[in-house]
Amino acid sequence: MSTYRFDKLLAPRSIALVGAVAREGSLGRSMLDSLRAAGFPGAIMPVQPDHATVEGLPCMPRVADLPAAPDLVLIAVPPPSVPEVVAQAAAIGAGAAVILTARLGSGPDDPGPVAHRIARAHGLRLLGPDSAGLAVPGAKLNASLFAHAPKAGDLALVSQSGTVAAAIVAWGARHGTGFSAVLSLGNVLDIGVADCLDHFAADYRTRAILLCLDRVADARRFMSAARAAARAKPVVVLRAGQHRPDTRAAATHTGALARPDAVYAAAFRRAGLLDVPDLDAMFSAVETLGRQRPFPGHRLAIVSNGRGIGLLAADRLMERAGTLAAPAEAEGRAPGNPLDLGIDAAGPAFSAALAPLLTDRTSDAVLAIHVPTIRSEAGAVAEAIAGAVRAARAGQTRKKPVFAVTLGDAEAGRETFAQAGIPHFTTDSEAIEGFLHLVRYREAQDDLMRTPDSLPRDFSPDTARARSIVAGALRQGAAWLDPVAVNGLLEAYGIPTVPITLAPDKDAAAAAAWPIIAAGGTVALKVVSPDVVHKSDIGGVHLDLTSEADVAAAARSILSRARRERPDARVTGFAVQPMIRRGQRRELIAGLAEDAVFGPVVVFGRGGTAVEVIDDRALGLPPLDLTLARDLIARTRVARRLEAYRDVPAADLGAIALTLVKLSQLAADLPQVRELDINPLLADETGVLALDARVRIGRAERGAQGRGHPRFAIRPYPAEWVRTLNLKDRTVRVRPVRPEDEGLFLSFFKGLDPEDLRLRFFGPVREFSHAFLARLTQLDYARAIAFVATEIEPAGGERMLGAVRLHADANHESGEYAIAVGRDVRGTGLAFALMRLMIDWARSEGIGRVEGSVLAENRPMLAVCRRLGFTQGRDPDDPGLVKVHLDLAGS
Repeated sequence: MSTYRFDKLLAPRSIALVGAVAREGSLGRSMLDSLRAAGFPGAIMPVQPDHATVEGLPCMPRVADLPAAPDLVLIAVPPPSVPEVVAQAAAIGAGAAVILTARLGSGPDDPGPVAHRIARAHGLRLLGPDSAGLAVPGAKLNASLFAHAPKAGDLALVSQSGTVAAAIVAWGARHGTGFSAVLSLGNVLDIGVADCLDHFAADYRTRAILLCLDRVADARRFMSAARAAARAKPVVVLRAGQHRPDTRAAATHTGALARPDAVYAAAFRRAGLLDVPDLDAMFSAVETLGRQRPFPGHRLAIVSNGRGIGLLAADRLMERAGTLAAPAEAEGRAPGNPLDLGIDAAGPAFSAALAPLLTDRTSDAVLAIHVPTIRSEAGAVAEAIAGAVRAARAGQTRKKPVFAVTLGDAEAGRETFAQAGIPHFTTDSEAIEGFLHLVRYREAQDDLMRTPDSLPRDFSPDTARARSIVAGALRQGAAWLDPVAVNGLLEAYGIPTVPITLAPDKDAAAAAAWPIIAAGGTVALKVVSPDVVHKSDIGGVHLDLTSEADVAAAARSILSRARRERPDARVTGFAVQPMIRRGQRRELIAGLAEDAVFGPVVVFGRGGTAVEVIDDRALGLPPLDLTLARDLIARTRVARRLEAYRDVPAADLGAIALTLVKLSQLAADLPQVRELDINPLLADETGVLALDARVRIGRAERGAQGRGHPRFAIRPYPAEWVRTLNLKDRTVRVRPVRPEDEGLFLSFFKGLDPEDLRLRFFGPVREFSHAFLARLTQLDYARAIAFVATEIEPAGGERMLGAVRLHADANHESGEYAIAVGRDVRGTGLAFALMRLMIDWARSEGIGRVEGSVLAENRPMLAVCRRLGFTQGRDPDDPGLVKVHLDLAGS
């Protein structure tokens, strides 16, 4: 349901409180006390059968007896009574309910699921059960069990854990940090993290979002909401239970490397979230985001009243891959960074040092560290720093961020810094983390908006061959592809492999080896068994065999050891391959793993038999493009070995990245592939070679709703919507927009005359920035679609003729469209065809209504809308606009 009825939850005009309201110390009484202490201005209606009044408020025996439907119902009754209370609240038209009661069970007949079914049938939203409540300080609403009432501010806190939320609220109360809202989700039945992200991403009162969670129930909804929210404002996430025991039974190296904690981290990174490891880091983020907005740049200047403490801060910055600003000139002092003012530096010294630092262009932010001494009082230094910052910011549009540390005196200057909007920390390490939170956020935003490289035009996988290989193996009941099938699958996606021959016995293996030996090569012999995944564990690999006799002897040895160590294993034969010399090639690992929450994951790292011990790996959620693939590679230690060193040329990074993209595409095309392990993947300056690989398969399972791979957390490119149109002797190709289409859009817009641009954007457009174009071409296909129409030019390139886009609302109930076509294709029917295709997509997604705004003078577009059945009406707020809409529900 997403944000449906969130107004009733977060801005209620009336609240019903159900359960033990009269008894001192009860859950219901605690909630009543919190509501009244906050000064809630609306009606509070207690519900308890054995009291006529509670604290002077009229008390009803049942929810059904209330004189009017409350917007919000707070439920604190025993578990068996919860479904009946929910049923009564739904029947009288309540909008939302918070279930404070715990232990409602998860079975179909337990109180929790029963209450959820009742609520869903009536459109009643549920927060909880086992929720610690919610608070909206700006609305004087505190319906929570928190010991400290949250202060008003612009941070939204959403936590699955009530105690973690209470801890952050208590910290905020001590440090003067406020919240736009605080929600304790509890054991989610209905309202979850994705719903809250959708709401607070669009909430103008919220500047940043804090998430505390330990699990994600619906990965596709979470990723879609998280990516949208992170583009709008900072989102910080703290996950509990990162180091729970891993109970998975991974069969491959890639599966073992894709631990749940690493997959969650990869998902947060892909969504653009700031992932923090613990409460200390979260507190640092709260202090920073509560007072400082994100800023461009990453260079930090440090000023302190001591050389040692300044150097410690600089060390921490460098350890965390931060950037120390180049030394700035200081009046009367040698330039330095950190800038040492001396142990007896008092307020005037800090003020004089900060003045030039706050205006120069060699740094992007300043950290002021003060250690109080007998000659340097903390409060006076805080006043001096705050005064210098106010003076520098007066009348300036660019206000350089300042971070402050008072070591050894946590309370000194706290109020002074808070009033000046300066994040204040008790240690240099906390301050560095706070600074880096904003730097990392800006870098994540840049990454999200980065235009990927185009894929090679000759990358066209043979999906029919690949699907045939997998389907054939599944028909035979196989769980693993045999080596020949594995090679065939990789070859279908253009991944180079080593030729292979399957031999059923030792004699056949010797015969298969003869052509390799006769040509002067040597042979690698490997056991083939559906029950032995890691062949080297049982001595199932023999290398550098130089004669047929050696091959036969090696086969006998393999069989003998297999019978001794794995008597249950079925040995179906041997794989015979020419020996490949490693030389200067680097051994890598690349593959696919299956995560229980986020589905397929691409794995990359250092290869070899000890991959799990070395644990040098990075994970990424598909689909990948070349930019994401290069980022995946860069996050490993082995990436440095891919560069040139001594007499070893650099490996072909482009070929490695393309291999990861190919694996990502394979995962999208073949949901039946559950794990894929290329180890080693050899790489040098000539490209890559898959030396050994294994593939586990299984029947495709039903996963997330919508088209595309049923288990992808991120909707892949919707290739099924590619069309070819014949319009008045022109062949036009229409396809969904890709991120790399930014240049195509730029050329198209530059070719339009100013009047066409005004009709499309309702005003003059003077420039087409990267950020502007990225928003048009980088889509979340779970929420939006854009179709671009192109034709092939004589030189072979694509020329854009027009495009249409539709963006669905958070509830996926309606979508707003926009369209533009070039003048040279008007009258060909292209606009009509694009609109009809967009409507078909909306209908397939279950979107019930398509709407848009058209300038009243844009008669051709209004005519197309009439032909398609849109209803038209003047915009009451702007007579120059016509509102158009098309209802698709039931059509």
